Amino acid sequence: MKSVIIGTAGHIDHGKTALVKALTGIDADRLEEEKRRGITIDIGFAHLELPGPDGEVLRLGFVDVPGHERFVRNMLAGIGGIDLVLLVIAADEGIKPQTREHFDICSLLGVRSGITVLTKSDLVDRETLEVVRLEVEDFLRSSFLDNPKSAIIPVSSLTGAGMDDLKRALAAAAVEVPEKDANLLARLPIDRVFTMKGFGTVVTGTLVSGRIAKESELELFPAGRRVRVRGVQVHGNPADEAVAGQRTAVNLAGIATEELARGMTLAPVETFRSTSRADVSLSLLPSARPLKNGARVHFHAYTSETIATVNLYGHKQIAPGIGAFAQLRLARPELLLPGDRFIIRQFSPVVTIGGGIVLDASPLARKPRVEETLAFLETIAKGSPEQILLARVSRRKQAGLKVGDAVAEMNKPLATVRGMSGQLKESGELVSCGPEVLLSHAWFAKATENVSEAVKQFHDKNPLVAGIGKEELRDKASLGEEVFYAVLEELVKQRKLESAGELVHLPGRGVVMKDEEAASKKTIEDAFASAGLKVPALKDVLAGLKLDKARAHKIVTLLLRDKVLIKISEELVFHREALEKLRRQLAIEKAKSPRIDVARFKDLTGVSRKYAIPLLEYLDREHVTRRVGDERVIL
Repeated sequence: MKSVIIGTAGHIDHGKTALVKALTGIDADRLEEEKRRGITIDIGFAHLELPGPDGEVLRLGFVDVPGHERFVRNMLAGIGGIDLVLLVIAADEGIKPQTREHFDICSLLGVRSGITVLTKSDLVDRETLEVVRLEVEDFLRSSFLDNPKSAIIPVSSLTGAGMDDLKRALAAAAVEVPEKDANLLARLPIDRVFTMKGFGTVVTGTLVSGRIAKESELELFPAGRRVRVRGVQVHGNPADEAVAGQRTAVNLAGIATEELARGMTLAPVETFRSTSRADVSLSLLPSARPLKNGARVHFHAYTSETIATVNLYGHKQIAPGIGAFAQLRLARPELLLPGDRFIIRQFSPVVTIGGGIVLDASPLARKPRVEETLAFLETIAKGSPEQILLARVSRRKQAGLKVGDAVAEMNKPLATVRGMSGQLKESGELVSCGPEVLLSHAWFAKATENVSEAVKQFHDKNPLVAGIGKEELRDKASLGEEVFYAVLEELVKQRKLESAGELVHLPGRGVVMKDEEAASKKTIEDAFASAGLKVPALKDVLAGLKLDKARAHKIVTLLLRDKVLIKISEELVFHREALEKLRRQLAIEKAKSPRIDVARFKDLTGVSRKYAIPLLEYLDREHVTRRVGDERVIL
């Protein structure tokens, strides 16, 4: 069963609510004040099932909106998710101010199909009706409603005249509406919040994409709170799931109505992020005033509303009827995604002045040059999905873009993103760094150059060190972990670098020593090898060398790294052979007795307490011994 959402539009008292009731039998005015005053104040809902031309059942959901200029903000909360519009014009009044504003809003929101209905046709004669029709045809000329499939139908909600024609036109128009994609990620902008006896908290909205099933977990934006779906209704009937394009009611568990409000959105958990900034393509209505850079406006997207500051790219102001790229800075965070349509209204007096489409809801914290931003936005506005993904990855430079972040930035399912990235990898435009990070080929090449150069510079500055540690190298190259190890793997594969343990060095490049450095290395090693366990102080050994202090310490570092010398405390360094001999002595001693105290250890080794205590603590750390009271157990 195909579901289509239809919105009404038009001036106050032109009969929108009466028309919906005549079509569906449902009074969309639900508030006591609306019934008392006889005007629509807030959005209302109704539904109707019609047979399509091919026999398919069409489920039509109606969003009835207020026509009074004071309630345009409520009208905007309901009109964002519609598929087609019923432009309602009273035959006895013709086109009025809110007819024009509502029609402008529908045009700016990208509504591309609809039907024009001349209501109250029973109140005028045939000649007057024809004059109104000609006026309407002129008003609609060159608009999305100026085509053979967008009929102009006179009706009377009172007598029922024209209703059958309207239903046939609705069925024909609904068949032509492209179905919303239920395979995309789910999003339900909330337009109503209430408590239902026996159920608890209920929210409603038009499901603009994806699916919502019973017992699924969703995230509430912008609050970031997780909620559970206890139950689902579609057009007032219980359902196991709702799919894109349906009027949906969701019973939520574990959250009170006071914590919810119109303008919030339900979406999959841990997928999207709210934003306070969005780069957009913006256009002004011909009737608007010029819009200056830095102007404040009222911003409306789906059911949300906030204040935004308009920062124009490359313009000080834009003229009426002109478009431009801009960044909108929102007074509070919203869930916005690429492709979302929005409306802006003048800050004061509050009138609709323009709208546009969100291109990037994840702009970089550090702004690139305006020229780079404009080129990026041009690609986002006109490029293929693969070109857009490549542009999003490329702008991250050496940092790359995580696949999960690409899902959020592009509002595409994970499988779709992986498919696009696979094509770009096959064409050589993208590189995978581990399973989750994407990098453009150009920036991967740049990263490999930076890493190679960093290793070369390290060797030039540190000839006495065999190589640079991996973490130090990653820090010097300013690369993320996934990117760094992918780059290192590629350089090793190309034999441009070698990696041994934690060290990285150029091929064939080890420690390069001058004669006096090599001699000093031997002197240090011999001094400790000949001392056994009664080692001299390191500073005393270094003081006897002919080298400067810095080079002497580098040689010691080299000996420690190669484990020729082993440091067991801040002051004591031993030759590895002396410590290995000690281990063998303890193994023999264990056969005599598994326990040893400090006195016995001193007798065994012939060292003073100055050496005995640090040596025993070292043996504890190495799990050769284990301290038990004043003794050690030889393990």
